[in-house]
Amino acid sequence: MQREARRFARQEVLPLADELDPQKAEMPRKFLDRIGEQGYFGITVAAEHGGMGLGTFEYCMVAEELARAWMSVASIIARGQGMGTQIGDSARQDDLLVRSARGEWIGAVALSEPDAGSDLAGVTTRAVADGDDWVVDGRKRWTGFAKAADFIQVLCRVRDPEPGESRAAGLANLVVEKERGRFPKGVTGYQIDKIGYHGFTTWQLDFTDVRVPKTNLITSPAGTAAFKAVQKGLNVARVHTAARAVGLARAAVEDCADYLRHRVQFGRPLSDFQALRFTLAEMAAKVAQARAFYQHVAHLIDTGQPCEQEAAMVKLLATEMAVEVTGQGVQLHGGNGYTTEYRVERYWRDARLTTIFEGTSQIQQHIIADRLLGK
Repeated sequence: MQREARRFARQEVLPLADELDPQKAEMPRKFLDRIGEQGYFGITVAAEHGGMGLGTFEYCMVAEELARAWMSVASIIARGQGMGTQIGDSARQDDLLVRSARGEWIGAVALSEPDAGSDLAGVTTRAVADGDDWVVDGRKRWTGFAKAADFIQVLCRVRDPEPGESRAAGLANLVVEKERGRFPKGVTGYQIDKIGYHGFTTWQLDFTDVRVPKTNLITSPAGTAAFKAVQKGLNVARVHTAARAVGLARAAVEDCADYLRHRVQFGRPLSDFQALRFTLAEMAAKVAQARAFYQHVAHLIDTGQPCEQEAAMVKLLATEMAVEVTGQGVQLHGGNGYTTEYRVERYWRDARLTTIFEGTSQIQQHIIADRLLGK
């Protein structure tokens, strides 16, 4: 499975990244279909629904291989994996799981807001019951793939917390179904221009009187169930991010090894200079260390062990490592590293984001410190 993911990444993903990333262009639908043919949207979907029936370990292993070529492809597979399928009756859920595994039910997630990023309990987008529907009003930010998706999963406030309740009480996840390439009625948005993470567009969205069937409620607004579901999902997302970071850093190591062998200065290849050799050795060691850690935490998740602290730790260490290692990759390329003629600048731009999304490095430090010292 790893060999095939590596072949696919090298032969199909990398050329597409080289073509589309400089243009800030979106992956074409036919390429998403290819990812679906590979089965990568259904790695963690049960085999009875057409998926691979595998775990977080395999999901992250494939993600590392894809990120080595283009992090955006390692990210888009998270929009499958059974996301947004727990709506309606059991027959509909079964059908959506099959579609998810095939890459025919790919979603976008609307969690953050302009004033609620790390503080998801501060979400103010509201859903009000009206007959058989919820009516959604509010604003969401950092919603990647929103226009091209089959649905948008929206974290909303359904009720205000009761006295003595957590601020996270009264939230719910709703699935807003839509046509690909168009926003549903009542949703408008504008593109956020990013310095990296190209391949799909990231949006700020406004929801105005958007009607959603009550059957499209994923989590009950009672208590903090929705917030806890998001937190549980973030454990997997953080290990997945660590794997993506490892893929980016590994790409820098591999490209630098090739560059040092072939770049000649002072009549000798750069690979003859001990200082540069030792820099590359340190880079490679840090990548291997982070890989071992994310594989360990993925195993904890797959065996049902509590690992919120470990997920935060690996996300923190692997992503900070990726920024350091890809930055060293730019340095080892010298002036060439500061051009768009070599891929290493793309690795650095994408690695820089990994310390921010799925919870910033500072949020991970906060989680870890709370586990060690109490809140």
